Amino acid sequence: MTGETAVIRTPDQRIRVFVSSTLHELADERVAARTAIERMRLAPVMFELGARPHPPRSLYRAYLDQSDVFVGIYADSYGWVAPGEEISGLEDEYALAPVTMPKLIYVRRSTQREPRLARLIERIQRDDTVAYLPFDDASQLEEQIAADLSSLLAERFEQAHRRETRADTADTDADGAGASAADPLLSRVPVPYTTTIGRDDDIAAVRALLTGDQNRTVSLIGPGGVGKSRLAIEVARAAGDLFADGVYFVPLEGVLEPELLLPTIAYALGVRDNGEAALEERISRALTDRRVLIVLDNFEQIVDAAPVLVRLYTVAPTAAFLVTSRIVLRIRGEQVHEVRALPVPEASGTLERARRSPACALFVDRAHAADPEFALADDNAADVIAICRALEGLPLAIELAAAKARMLTPHGIAERLENSLPLLTAAVRDLPERHRTMRATIEWSVSLLSPDDRELLESLGVFARRFTLDAVEALSAGRPWEGRVIEGIAALVDGSLVARTDLGGRSVYSLLAIVREYAVGRLKERGEADAMRMAYADHYAALVHRVAPGLRGSAQAEAVAELGLELPNLRGAIRHLVFTDRLDDAADFAWSLLIYWWIAGFLAEVRVWMLELLGKEKPITAHSRAVAWFFALWGQMWQNPSQEAVAGLAECARLFTESGDDDAAAMAEAARATARVQLADPDLQTAEAELLGAYGRLQGLGNSWAEAITQVSLGRLAWVRGSHDDALAHFDLAIELARASGDLFTLSVAGNQTGRLLLLQRDAEAADRVFRGTLIDSVRLHFDEGVAYGLEGLSGVAALRDDAERAGLLAAAAAAIRHRIGIFDVDAFTVHLALLDAVRAAHPDDYADAERRGTDLTLAEAVDAALPEPDRGTAAAALARW
Repeated sequence: MTGETAVIRTPDQRIRVFVSSTLHELADERVAARTAIERMRLAPVMFELGARPHPPRSLYRAYLDQSDVFVGIYADSYGWVAPGEEISGLEDEYALAPVTMPKLIYVRRSTQREPRLARLIERIQRDDTVAYLPFDDASQLEEQIAADLSSLLAERFEQAHRRETRADTADTDADGAGASAADPLLSRVPVPYTTTIGRDDDIAAVRALLTGDQNRTVSLIGPGGVGKSRLAIEVARAAGDLFADGVYFVPLEGVLEPELLLPTIAYALGVRDNGEAALEERISRALTDRRVLIVLDNFEQIVDAAPVLVRLYTVAPTAAFLVTSRIVLRIRGEQVHEVRALPVPEASGTLERARRSPACALFVDRAHAADPEFALADDNAADVIAICRALEGLPLAIELAAAKARMLTPHGIAERLENSLPLLTAAVRDLPERHRTMRATIEWSVSLLSPDDRELLESLGVFARRFTLDAVEALSAGRPWEGRVIEGIAALVDGSLVARTDLGGRSVYSLLAIVREYAVGRLKERGEADAMRMAYADHYAALVHRVAPGLRGSAQAEAVAELGLELPNLRGAIRHLVFTDRLDDAADFAWSLLIYWWIAGFLAEVRVWMLELLGKEKPITAHSRAVAWFFALWGQMWQNPSQEAVAGLAECARLFTESGDDDAAAMAEAARATARVQLADPDLQTAEAELLGAYGRLQGLGNSWAEAITQVSLGRLAWVRGSHDDALAHFDLAIELARASGDLFTLSVAGNQTGRLLLLQRDAEAADRVFRGTLIDSVRLHFDEGVAYGLEGLSGVAALRDDAERAGLLAAAAAAIRHRIGIFDVDAFTVHLALLDAVRAAHPDDYADAERRGTDLTLAEAVDAALPEPDRGTAAAALARW
């Protein structure tokens, strides 16, 4: 071992909980902590359990480096200060714990605390990344730790961040999400419903930070309710001229796993993950040489994923990221802008001072919205100032107070705040000061609701980002607010606790993130969180059961759109099913949506959930195990083809057969054959036999979607073997099957393959007819990738006809879409390139001029340019719904 650094390992490599406290004074409490941790089947990391030959400081530093959660327990003693050290090991442990590590701090009530420990606890109180709780004895502590760790696990180590660093949407939760991975609504910067007040200097400062290429990531940092999200929205709108290739808004509130950052960014960019290439590589390709701004709202929940941003802007240096977070990311290239509360006047302020105060201006604006007759005047200026001072200039707190102007005068509001706020803040002393004020303001706002409306608000905490009235009504059975959902939601909207917007032609509602945090906390306090989440998961499982069959046929476009609108809640439902060990239900949920995950490009995200399911090592059915492994192997069979992937898919087929699901078994057999074709030395004869066998089984099961997709695979295999006529026959059969069932996805895929072969045969008329059809089908499905392929095919047709201008225009438009969504060239998909080279060489000037114009076309303009008059109306109608 000489010359090597000794590695100190924790006693157990499970999820590790580091326990920091004095040893002898808190011996009983340490036993209680250990018991609570082991009850959760986690690994306690404690000095007395460790490797004794190592010096104590080296030991706890090594243990901290390997730990996942920090638990601090404090009573009276500050602890021993070693010779040559200035602070005790107790304080040193707290100082060394990473800021991103979830921290559970417990302080035993005492009147005899040593001064240095009292100062340490005061420091913890000021730390925005920490929440702490008081306790009286070891038995109470054991239950508190067990309950808190349970919450952390149930939210995938998110609840500590939720108490300390949950995302805040402050003034607005306007939602830009759309219906599918190709939907431009998804990247649209939300439009605030109200005026932004008092942020002109911040907007200018952040815009300046984004000017030029020096700051790759600008982080807006501040506590909940201070207005980070609103500021990010305004900066994004003000900085559009700096980013010629677009601004993308990516809400992360419902994203709790760091592994899901890349799929979420991909979704916003329109990068479809079909498993055929590494997602990070596709995103990097989509961002290369593009001057874009990506706004990542509510990042602190997945701060461990921050290094991903460094990798992205290293390969795509013209891209920039604007991040909102309660904590600093601490990555290379990050520039921090602290978002502060709005300035408030002096306590003895006059009407003129109130008019000059941004905080007072915000109150007046929101109060006027609640009561159009409200106006700032001599007789209410002092009360408005008192309100804003009591609320410390926090924008969200001011908005909640102003919403009461329809029923209370400013004096009435100020008086109630004066009486209520100190009591309410005292009740939540385990939060930092600004957080206490925000929490107390929410408590006060909620106290003015009827009991039924209060319970409704708390129940809404189960939803992810947005919800519909129908969904709320589905959860209302047996609850006090059953039968009065509309009235209750209206009361919550009036109180500025719920926001309403229109999305996809329907009304949707959302809670501000900090209000949702409060609601979930109250649900847990009432002991009803699990029951509500169970009902929530069951509701969305029922929705999937209703909608999923439409994915296989004529309702495919509508099903994709509806599921896209519900995506945050689909994520929330499957997450809850996995976390609560309803693993078979989670697998059934995922498998029912196989076609949606494929079309929308979410296979990497589903893989994360399925690996978590397998990692639980709990009893599951053979069918669930097959589903989980199928999704886990999908990307591998395309990106890293191997005999192991082929064998794994064969095992999936066996497990499906064992469970009696012949339909799924046949699909797994077809996937195994496809994996075999990807090998460096493919056995095409075996693959063909397996595909034909799978197709034969599917024919008798009525799964026309899988039949058609299997025929596409047979066509591609025939093409690889050089049998173009056989390939065309397979593609034609796939088109026939897809057309009969109304399956737009397979019509697009098989049609584009057919068109490419027709280009190789130089049959311009037939290829033109096919590609026009696939272009319209792709538009109807909101399928960017298919649109790009259709435009490429039509550019090849134009080249065959020696039309350089049309060829250059459509080829450039298709290339722009390819770049934006990160499609890699596949040899079989680029048969048009040789045709383009020829027409470019014959007419260089005409081609170059058209190519420049084509690069700037919008998707709608490109589709319009590609289609003849009779087809434009059909495409326009579909684009109007896009």
